[in-house]
Amino acid sequence: MDRVFRPRVLAGPLAVLCLLIPSLAAAQSLGLGVRGAFVRGDDAASDTARAFYYGALIRARTSPKTALELAIDYRKTTDQALTQRTRDIPIQASLLLYPIRSAVSVYLLGGAGWYHQRIEAIAPLSATGTTSTSRMGYHAGLGGELELGRHAALHVDYRYTMIHLGGSDSGSPGAVPVPGTTSVQEKLKFSHQGSMWTTGVTVYF
Repeated sequence: MDRVFRPRVLAGPLAVLCLLIPSLAAAQSLGLGVRGAFVRGDDAASDTARAFYYGALIRARTSPKTALELAIDYRKTTDQALTQRTRDIPIQASLLLYPIRSAVSVYLLGGAGWYHQRIEAIAPLSATGTTSTSRMGYHAGLGGELELGRHAALHVDYRYTMIHLGGSDSGSPGAVPVPGTTSVQEKLKFSHQGSMWTTGVTVYF
């Protein structure tokens, strides 16, 4: 469940960032990019069940077959009654693994994310006030990268978010639909609470 935001929830993302900084500084190639993300939640009744985010990222090619990514996305919406405004800010730190590097490369990814939402009243007579919630969770997925010359690349990937192992109900609406692995999925109680497509362009220096 969501919980009320407290300063200590920043400890996780800050710790991940501290671990990434030495690797980014020593990376063979550092890139900055922009991306868009189409996010699907596990609650079809929610107004955020399907939403588009835009964001920025840092990618560091730490070896011929590995890379690190730190990405931040943003979305702001206002309800139809114009009584409240919602801001969503997901931050994800990921490790990318490339089995084979070429002009067109496939990669596996996995990491941790911090998902912050702030809802604030904008109508003078609204009694909702301001609330903030934050969640942390793991993500994993598969992507592809197309090199655009020596200093740029286009990527597209699909990732499951808020992954759980050992949950109480692997057959819930959030269960990962991996064909042919139903028995394994049930044994591991492998589930998730959303998924997202991301695509973007990164320029390397």
